[in-house]
Amino acid sequence: MTFGERRRTTSLTVAALIAGVALAGCSGGASGRAESSAAGGSAVAPAEGAPGGGTTDGKPAAPATGTDQVAQAPDLRVDQRSIVYTGSITLRVDDVNQAAAKAEAIADGAGGFVGGDKRNTSGGASDATLELRVPAEKFQSVVDQLARTLGTEEQRGISTEDVTEQTVDLDARIAVQQARVDSGRRLLAQAKTLNDLVMLEKEVATRESDLASLQAKKRRLADLTALSTITVVLLAPLAAATPQDDPAGFLGGLAGGWKALVASLTVLLTVLGALLPWLLVLGIPAGAAFLLIRRRVRRPAAAAGNRSD
Repeated sequence: MTFGERRRTTSLTVAALIAGVALAGCSGGASGRAESSAAGGSAVAPAEGAPGGGTTDGKPAAPATGTDQVAQAPDLRVDQRSIVYTGSITLRVDDVNQAAAKAEAIADGAGGFVGGDKRNTSGGASDATLELRVPAEKFQSVVDQLARTLGTEEQRGISTEDVTEQTVDLDARIAVQQARVDSGRRLLAQAKTLNDLVMLEKEVATRESDLASLQAKKRRLADLTALSTITVVLLAPLAAATPQDDPAGFLGGLAGGWKALVASLTVLLTVLGALLPWLLVLGIPAGAAFLLIRRRVRRPAAAAGNRSD
């Protein structure tokens, strides 16, 4: 075999060896990928049989939607809304004190209380204004009972205010502010220097103050929704009815101007009436003295004029 033939044979052998190594590597990579795929499939399979992917009895379970990590929306149905009820009723009664005592008893029986009591007696006529706080669920029945048992109803007004959105907003703001307070307290516990301690104490105090303010607003809303307010006006037979509101616009301005003019004239006449006795006592003698002095001054001047002529 010549030198050239031996060289070609060696080159072919080396090429064959390289090709074999490459094929072995490819087959190994493929088998590795297959094994990893199989392992991955076996790892996924139990997850599919876990809660959210299926049940042990073979029935499919509802797919996971991630609602466990998301806060649920508030219930805004009509029966779950926060409503503030406010009412007023005016009654003509025979005896104001007896009617007031009955109104207090009605509020007591409904689980409420008297929040205010104002009574007035003038010119033989008396009236009373009571502010009753009763549970919201008994608001309408209490108003009807007052009208039915105390006297003759003359006026009634009922208003409602939906504060559901305010309540939901306050709940969210309180939760956020509470988290800020907690984080501030954790940072305060980890303060290393005096400057950090002073700064964090001030920040925590500010956050706690804001949180207390929000909680106070929430308690106020809760009180208004839990207990409704009824203003009861009791009028004796001779008592004047409650005055109506003044009209607005041009007529209201005209009425207000006329009242101001009458009030000003009243003040002026009052001042004149107070000064008139002093004018009579001091003015008449002063006027007489002035006339007398004037005459005495004129007489010498007239005499001098006559002499010059």
